[in-house]
Amino acid sequence: MRKIALKLLSASYLLLILVAVTSCNNDDETDLVGNWVDCKFSFEGRGRSNAVSFVIDSKAYIVGGYDGEEREYLKDAWSFNPENKQWTLIDSLPNECIGRINAVGFSINGKGYYGLGFDGDNKLNDFWEYDPSTNKWTQLNDFTGTARYGSTAFSIGDKGYIVGGYDGTHLKDLWEYDPTSDSWTKKSSIPGNKRKFASVFIIDEKAYVFGGINNGTIVEDFYCYDPSTDTWEEKRDVANNSDDSYDDDYVSIARENAATFVINGLGYVATGEIVSGLISKVWEYDPSTDLWKEKTGFEGSSRICGVGLTLNDKGYVLLGKSSSYYYDDIWEFEPFATYDDQD
Repeated sequence: MRKIALKLLSASYLLLILVAVTSCNNDDETDLVGNWVDCKFSFEGRGRSNAVSFVIDSKAYIVGGYDGEEREYLKDAWSFNPENKQWTLIDSLPNECIGRINAVGFSINGKGYYGLGFDGDNKLNDFWEYDPSTNKWTQLNDFTGTARYGSTAFSIGDKGYIVGGYDGTHLKDLWEYDPTSDSWTKKSSIPGNKRKFASVFIIDEKAYVFGGINNGTIVEDFYCYDPSTDTWEEKRDVANNSDDSYDDDYVSIARENAATFVINGLGYVATGEIVSGLISKVWEYDPSTDLWKEKTGFEGSSRICGVGLTLNDKGYVLLGKSSSYYYDDIWEFEPFATYDDQD
């Protein structure tokens, strides 16, 4: 009887510990600010990963990607109108354009741009322009740098930019695209580490580049690019690398294959992966203080290679993959709302 009583006591004690740990974890989560809402206007095309996105005149565009179920490099393109929450299938990429993953995209002056990437066999350097007024794609001059994939792309003003990637080795070069002359110019390379699959925010006409991977290690340095002076400014590392206290809780900000967006001048990073696996932690960056704050974690299924975009000052994460599952859902983030697990 004494042995049975001891076993029951031990089991009860273990249960109390588990309840206490779970309660602490739940309290930690609910203490964070922000709420994710599962949108009811899911992507109308096939679930996919590694798609490219850009925004033109308050409409979002999704181009290509990879359908793991059919094992197909996709060439379809879609636009999304937030006013009526409708997806529209637009002109697909032309026959001459090879389906691919890990391409780049951005928009300039009412047109979308798409190129580079990997078709399963070859690294690519072709480049294409989409004109929504004619619903047509036009092939442009090839990218001047080496054929590559996993680069980070952005646009500021009337120019587009491509930084880093992988052409057989990891890269750190920066290239500027001028749509007026359809030409590329090499600019100042990002200092610090080479990288592929990095993240970027555009805030106040500057690009904030961080994360990515190089030689099997997640990159932890952080730089801001000012195209008006072609200069990079080093920011604080996105990891607990200092002796100060501000970064004591910096866990998994740096990652690869993440989704990013900007709301009211603050940058957000969600989803992606670190070396040990997928990550759902969400962080907010304030460029005025160069500090990060953890927000409520992504409430959808953990994933990589999704799309992050800002549309009418709202932030969204959509598409992506986890193992062999490919998603078509869309999540909106409310950065200052109270966490609600019922929506």
